[in-house]
Amino acid sequence: GESAAKILADAQAVAGAGAYAVVLEKITAPLADEITREVPIPTIGIGASVGCDGQVLVIDDMLGLFRAFKPKFAKRYADLGGQADAAIAAYAEEVRARRFPGPEHVYGAEAPGKGG
Repeated sequence: GESAAKILADAQAVAGAGAYAVVLEKITAPLADEITREVPIPTIGIGASVGCDGQVLVIDDMLGLFRAFKPKFAKRYADLGGQADAAIAAYAEEVRARRFPGPEHVYGAEAPGKGG
């Protein structure tokens, strides 16, 4: 991998080029902390350090939408993937059983005088 000095130099170059922030992804906490101290722009960590100026997570990881793999740095705040799987299975079952769409979900099937 890259040396800590090279990564720090790259972050300083990004700041020198006029960037408003730099993302520090999957680097050691001590290095992320050093970069945060040394560069004049905010650092945004993803799998880096609580010492970064801000944090970011991929929403799919945070909400548990993709359950086959979870990066070390991702924390799941929900298991919407499980709920999505259940909802999709229920939808497919209703379609196969011809219970969806029902009259309330299609145009022209309403009671007389109830435009849709």
